Formats: sequence, structure tokens, C-alpha cells
Amino acid sequence: MQEQMITRDGVTLYARLDGMEDPHAPTIVFANSLGTDHTLWDPILPHLPAGLRIIRMDKRGHGRSDVPEGPYTMGALVSDAEAVCTAFEVKDAMFVGLSVGGLIAQGLAVKRMDMIRALVLSNTAAKIGNPKLWQDRIDTVRSKGLEAMADGIMQRWFGKAFRESPATAPWRDLLIRTPVEGYAGVCAAISGTDFYTPTSGLRLPTLGIAGSHDGATPPDLVRETIDLIPGSRFELMRRSGHLPCVEEPEAYANLLTTFMNDIGHL
Repeated sequence: MQEQMITRDGVTLYARLDGMEDPHAPTIVFANSLGTDHTLWDPILPHLPAGLRIIRMDKRGHGRSDVPEGPYTMGALVSDAEAVCTAFEVKDAMFVGLSVGGLIAQGLAVKRMDMIRALVLSNTAAKIGNPKLWQDRIDTVRSKGLEAMADGIMQRWFGKAFRESPATAPWRDLLIRTPVEGYAGVCAAISGTDFYTPTSGLRLPTLGIAGSHDGATPPDLVRETIDLIPGSRFELMRRSGHLPCVEEPEAYANLLTTFMNDIGHL
């Protein structure tokens, strides 16, 4: 395992590498959701095949990365991910993005085709929500804090069975530890993003993953975005919400492994 602090435009970003250190090894880059950090992917790592080079990061305002004053832009989030990939000499990686991480994935794939040879767009869309929804959320988090929103967010994140189990507690805790400025800043970035046109121009192997109980990016929304990319495939996880890598890590990892095998990434 290697940890790096990477500074771009005055903002220091935390990133880590697990698995193979050889830059020529098959590489996966992961980008996580709003209100989580790089540990979102911990549950699936034991189920992935050996021999991978795995790179994860905390986006600005989250985890161990800096919390600059908001609002943030999607262009800044994409450039942050680009800086992390540059620091690790990433070429021809598979980029897995969940929720806002999926927006980052789409933006980076358009900008740097040399870095990304395949996409996994999980529980995401080319456009998520609308400006009023995000402004309401920004206003609420600034006035009441994340604790006041946590129960509603858990309903969107997880299916009923998982949500009512003790396994939810660490993810709720992770959410409420997110800095308010970071959370609101990323909300603003999502609010201003519409990638329907640029994403429809992408031509690379793409897997879409949706959760049947996802209250944030429902399956039809995910499928609509995946269908923009010719030759893409779509998988529905029938017992999961917005974070299927947490609820069903083995099944999620199996989807990634099958996709990597099919496109010759392993």
C-alpha cells in the first residue's frame, strides 16, 4: 500500500494505491459518492482478483483531502481526479465511479481518453437531480447539519433489510463526519452538471450498475445514461440501494471481474 498527498491548484488530495505497484499492471481507479470517502470500496477489495493495481482517492471536501471554501465545480473535481491519475502514472485504466464519482468518471473519460480505456458507471447518471433539489440540500446542511439529514439519506442509500441492520451504523457515521463545507461544495458541483451531450460522444467499453432500491439514482435514470454509449451493458442489482458495493460486495466485485475479463483488462 502506498499513500500520497497530491496538491493541485492549492488543494491537497489524499490518494492511496493497493495491490500491484507496477504502473503497467492492470489498473482500476475508484471514485466514490457524496458523503463517503475512499473506504467506500473496502468491502469489495477482498473479492477482486489478484494482480490489480487499485487507486482510490478522497475528493476535495471529503475524507483526508483538504476542504476548500465552496462552491466547487465539476471541472475542478475532474481535474482533481486527473491530477491523482497523473501522480500515479495512470494509462489505460478502468475507472469505476459511483454517484458523483460517476460524473467525475464521465468528465475524465471525455477529457483524457489516454488515461481511461473502460468505464463502470455505478448508480449515477449524466445529470443527477436539478438545481432546486441541490440548493435545498445545501441550505439544509448549512442550517441544520448532516445529522438532521442522515436518516433520509440512509433511506436512499440502502435497501430496507440492510438499513435496519447494525451494518448501517458505520456508513451513517461516515456521512455525518463529512465537513459541511465539503458536502455543500460537491452538491453545488453536481447541481451545475449536465453531461448528456459529452457522454453521448464516448466510445469505450462501459458497464452500468444500478440498484433496484436506489432512491438517489433509480435504475431507469442509470440505464438512460448507459444507453448514450454504444455497445454498453447494464446490470441491475435487485436487493441493493445507492451503494451496492456496501450491501452486496461479493456480487458487485463479480460484476467488475466479469467485465474486466470480457474486455481483456486482466
